[in-house]
Amino acid sequence: MPRTGPALRRTLALALTAATAVAGVSAAAPPATPEAAPAQAAGHGAGGGGHGGGGGADQVVTWGASADTVPGSLDDQTVRNLVHTSVGGPNVRVEVSNAFGTEPVTFDSVYAGLPADEDDPAADLAPGSNHEVTFSGSSSVTVPPGAQALSDPVDWDVPADTTLAVSVHAAGEQGALTGHNLAMSTTYVSEPGDVAADESGDAYTQTEEHWYWVTGLVVDAPRQVDTLALLGDSITDGHSSTVDANHRWPDLLADRLAEEPLPHRYGVMNQGISGNRVLVDSAGVSAQARFDRDVLAKPDVETVVLLEGINDIGNGDATSADQLVAAYRQLIARAHAADVCIVGATLTPFEGAFYYSEAKEEVRAGVNEWIRTSGEFDAVIDFDAAVRDPENPLAMLPAYDIGDNLHPNDAGYQAMADAVDLDVLDCDR
Repeated sequence: MPRTGPALRRTLALALTAATAVAGVSAAAPPATPEAAPAQAAGHGAGGGGHGGGGGADQVVTWGASADTVPGSLDDQTVRNLVHTSVGGPNVRVEVSNAFGTEPVTFDSVYAGLPADEDDPAADLAPGSNHEVTFSGSSSVTVPPGAQALSDPVDWDVPADTTLAVSVHAAGEQGALTGHNLAMSTTYVSEPGDVAADESGDAYTQTEEHWYWVTGLVVDAPRQVDTLALLGDSITDGHSSTVDANHRWPDLLADRLAEEPLPHRYGVMNQGISGNRVLVDSAGVSAQARFDRDVLAKPDVETVVLLEGINDIGNGDATSADQLVAAYRQLIARAHAADVCIVGATLTPFEGAFYYSEAKEEVRAGVNEWIRTSGEFDAVIDFDAAVRDPENPLAMLPAYDIGDNLHPNDAGYQAMADAVDLDVLDCDR
């Protein structure tokens, strides 16, 4: 039976685009080439399954980060966000967000370029690589609170597995800032003034480890390539991985996927938020509240991997497995209604963590048993088995532990990425 979900999502996206345009926010530009439109209208083809054959192109997310409130303030400053692509492709589009803003933000200068030194990225850009980004043909776009904007396609073939510098200047003081808190990547902040177009990094005198305003990059890719969303908390966000090394488990999984033939390629977006929970708002709104914005509304999502719930257990929000199971069932139902595959990942060990108790461990064990045996997810990834200590299965293997008994180190994130059976990512709904 043909997959109808992607075509339906594109129909809904067009309706949202029209509504957004009325609100004064630019919409995604139409496909840059005539042959792209039929491929998009056809979704994933009549063969059923996300990686059908044929030509044409889809728009897929090559990098993404969930929007959240970022601390601090900016006043007439430019930020140079360093982000890392998964797949490459032409016609890159930049998504800027004011999802958690309290007042309209005018982005009056946005550029995307390549760092001068790919092996040691910094604020300096490679000569001739900085491309202006426009919105409905204008260099400026005003985004109201709660909204986001997707740029026009940039005439540039963006490389795969490459760090990009996305520079954004916003006019005046913006109030509450939208971005992503735990970037695990250095962002460069200028003194007051618009220096987004500058190839030199001299004006960028401050550094932060947040991303500001930029929440996604979209490229054209062959029709066999789709978007993979990885939804989670700090473990998906890459907490305590090496800064600027792209050693989060989603990055390392993207490296594996890049070596696969076309039918197994994905654009990978990391929708983890450190401290996030499933049942309640905490660091970021709950997974249930952000599921549509962070997953279902993104271009050409075929599969989402859900690894979240340990913070609900540790902080006492989930005192029984049934509470998380009920929430998981809601996410499963919403994913399937949009014809998106959803893969459940077991919760990793946490004995010795600051919020551990034997009673909480019983809840984690019950949740993992349900994930493994219920058959309600389209597939399962057993991250618990991948990182636990064989001598003490309640705890993480010391060689994978940063020392807090909760978060993996780079080796632990590699073990998680290696534990993913790539075949389960295409569940052929």
